[in-house]
Amino acid sequence: MHSGGHTRRMLLKGVSAGALLSALSPAAARIRMTGSARIEALIAGMSLAEKAGQLSIYSDPVRAYGAVVNPGVVTQGLTEIKARIARGEMVGLFNGVGVALGRALQKVAVEQSRTGIPLIFAADVIHGCRTIFPIPLGEAASFDLDLAERTARAAALEASALGVHWTFAPMVDVARDERWGRVAEGAGEDPWLGEMFARARVRGFQGTDLRDPTRVLACPKHFAAYGAVQGGMEYNTADISDTTLWQVHLPPFKAAFGAGALSTMASFNDIAGVPSTANHHLLTEILRDEWGFKGVVVSDYTSEQEVVAHGYAADERDAVVKSLTAGCDISMQSGLYYKHLPELVQSGQVPIAVVDRAVRRVLEVKQALGLFENPYRSLDPARQVNDIRRPETVALAREAGRKSVVLLRNEGNLLPLAKTATIALIGPAISDRADLPGPWAVFPDVASHVTIEEGFRAAMGSHGALHVARGCDYEAPIEGGIASAVAAAMACDVVVLVAGESAGMSGEAQARVDIGIPPAQLALAEAIAATGKPLVVVLRHGRALALTGAVRNAPAILASWFLGSETGHALADLVFGDAAPQGRLPVSFPQSSGQEPFYYNHRSTGRPQTSDEKDYKARYREVTNAPLYPFGHGLTYAAVVYGETMAKGPLVRDGRMIVWATVANTGNRPCHEVAQLYLHARVASVTQPVRVLRGIRHLDLAPGQVVTVSFDVTEADLAYVHQDLRSFADPGLFDVWIAPSAQGGTSATFAMTD
Repeated sequence: MHSGGHTRRMLLKGVSAGALLSALSPAAARIRMTGSARIEALIAGMSLAEKAGQLSIYSDPVRAYGAVVNPGVVTQGLTEIKARIARGEMVGLFNGVGVALGRALQKVAVEQSRTGIPLIFAADVIHGCRTIFPIPLGEAASFDLDLAERTARAAALEASALGVHWTFAPMVDVARDERWGRVAEGAGEDPWLGEMFARARVRGFQGTDLRDPTRVLACPKHFAAYGAVQGGMEYNTADISDTTLWQVHLPPFKAAFGAGALSTMASFNDIAGVPSTANHHLLTEILRDEWGFKGVVVSDYTSEQEVVAHGYAADERDAVVKSLTAGCDISMQSGLYYKHLPELVQSGQVPIAVVDRAVRRVLEVKQALGLFENPYRSLDPARQVNDIRRPETVALAREAGRKSVVLLRNEGNLLPLAKTATIALIGPAISDRADLPGPWAVFPDVASHVTIEEGFRAAMGSHGALHVARGCDYEAPIEGGIASAVAAAMACDVVVLVAGESAGMSGEAQARVDIGIPPAQLALAEAIAATGKPLVVVLRHGRALALTGAVRNAPAILASWFLGSETGHALADLVFGDAAPQGRLPVSFPQSSGQEPFYYNHRSTGRPQTSDEKDYKARYREVTNAPLYPFGHGLTYAAVVYGETMAKGPLVRDGRMIVWATVANTGNRPCHEVAQLYLHARVASVTQPVRVLRGIRHLDLAPGQVVTVSFDVTEADLAYVHQDLRSFADPGLFDVWIAPSAQGGTSATFAMTD
């Protein structure tokens, strides 16, 4: 009926794009128009209500997983949600999965809505979908960027098989206060490591072509400086200098956008009194004008509404004006954009050009995903069966789990254990399948998860004996628990005590004033230690912990984070020596909770503590400034010795210089070592950190093997943010270390000259 010739005649006669859109069926319009022409035609033909709908996303009320991780999810029936989609009231839905209903909802959008614009389906796929990988902080402990890219790829494969187009990940906030629960979602305290993992995870999610139906759109979050909330308190304010913002908190975002991320999520916090969601300087002047970002900005869950509670907007309407004009394109969950934008435009308080600009960004992202050409992409029933928990994905989860574990201590080479031993496995988490996914795992296949007890039994087979006892709950004693645990310990050669946090103690809204082991578990640990049996402590946690008592003093300690689906097998691989420990701490372990915020790359004060001096130095009365375990720390099952760092200088601006050191495995077992490059500017116009990480090398060393590891150093490695916010290096003297941690190694000195 609407032939190509008919369409061309209408254009030649000067018919408007809006009239053309009305004359064509939505399907015909999609077929006959492409690229910017299609988008401009859609914008020209949309009503204000339809435009506001393209700027509004809601938690999926039908396939309702959102209630697991979000507050105040309003349940709506299928009939109501289909009617809203048909009226064009939403850009898409989030945290709902399932192909059959996803296809049905998409069919309503493309065949019943007036514009025919497809929905976008989003989800919080933070560290896996059905198959769960280690929490991002745990995976960051691998210091393995290839691993991070591969797990993000696998997560995208499963998520897209369940109908997801857009993941609200990766979280790239630099977090320096372990009291903050969302430390679990990021890559730790170091900006450089954060940049590296941001790039890797975006590449893993998106690949090279977003139209690939097995890929998902990445959404680096939370823009910006959410990791700087005061006191580590969730949703709190961030009051930081511009140099700290630019040198610490913005680089991982810029790296993620450089890797191709086409969306970002505004953060809940304010910065210097301006909430991020309504921060024009942040969302427009920096993100778009300076960095050239072309994608969309989505609010965090109702954060555009919360600028009223911040005291930055007078009411909901004012919040919409300030958020949209600042550069926040999509309203999440509150519905405020849909509710107020039409009237705000009609009254002249919001220019229609501002609305059209945001809608254009949204449609361009949908176009980049290929949704106009293939609205049913990632909604393939066959893929929902074939691409979920593939054997290679499960194997990857096990690999990621064992590479994420950090061996903190191993006195007397207690680890690895013999499979022929009689072992007491004790702790509240040993058989708790439901807790295995850890925080922010929205869609886990819990039934398939491998508990610690199951992993140990599978590894030991019939060779040894395993006695298990829960001992206590995560935060409370249980009747007779300690007595049964002590009895199990007394009957065995060695004890493996699994202690730390439950999944519910980490993640969003789980800020802690005391980041130690809960008292009930400490009492259990003391009772076990009193038996005199050799003690291995396995920590489960979503942050660095302040260890005390018997846990701190255990001869062998493993930091295992939350390892996901293959927890039991991954831990058993390491405990019994089938794999060599690889993990390195992405966060510093303090001696006490009161030291937080605590991080290795702090600036030097005018009165630094350089020895055991106590008076009139920058330190607390009770502890030194040293960490219990430093950033980058991680042992192997062999002794590793670093030679002196050597530097062949000077470094000429725009040139490069080589630094090197020998690394030797002096033990009798093969090991995996992670050599780290650190730098320090002796003098700068803005005081600089005592060390900054600038490189990592993974080394597989046979017993007795000695290798020379080298790094190139360039001016970019020495650059820092000056007071005018330009980043460059000053000529002068620099210290350099090739070291096993942020506190190890011997330094060399070199000069950079113009």
